[in-house]
Amino acid sequence: MSTRDQIIAAVDALFYAGSIRDVSVDRIAERAGVTKKTLYYHFKSKDDLVAAYLEARHKPTIERYRDWAGFDGALVDRIERMFLTLARSAEKRNWKGCGFLRAAVELADSPGHPALDVARRHKAAFERWLADDIDRAGLADAASLARMIMVLLDGAIARMLVQRDPDYARDAAKAARLLLESQSAIEPMYTD
Repeated sequence: MSTRDQIIAAVDALFYAGSIRDVSVDRIAERAGVTKKTLYYHFKSKDDLVAAYLEARHKPTIERYRDWAGFDGALVDRIERMFLTLARSAEKRNWKGCGFLRAAVELADSPGHPALDVARRHKAAFERWLADDIDRAGLADAASLARMIMVLLDGAIARMLVQRDPDYARDAAKAARLLLESQSAIEPMYTD
């Protein structure tokens, strides 16, 4: 593992377990087993390190949700499976929610922070993945449906963080199913 990757791995563990602002550069360097000078050689500021942390989480996060949804079955079943797996994940004691949402909330008073741009791009890419999947299923207005599912997803995550109740993801699964089934009943489906 490169020194840069070692630092990002340390940051991943520290930021996900706690707060971005509360984790000092000294603590990051200590956890990574490097000096502050080495840390700053690889990242010009803590802000850049936060952005790199989120950037490193981007692809694995989307892949995890794709795996949760699975690749078999109807779209509505895959989306429901994604929410239900999220609920099971949220039942674990160490579950801390979505790192992108948590960073966006924590840094909301810091417009222009590079991590906010990474979080926006991640959420947009996630929404595009949903829209592409919805479009492949033959539903009209895939972009709007993907946006609604993102609201259900992010809303469920936020409510689970506040209430510590995974039933919010289960209820969001039901809402997503109702939404997609109602759209399927209205719009003709095409087959390959």
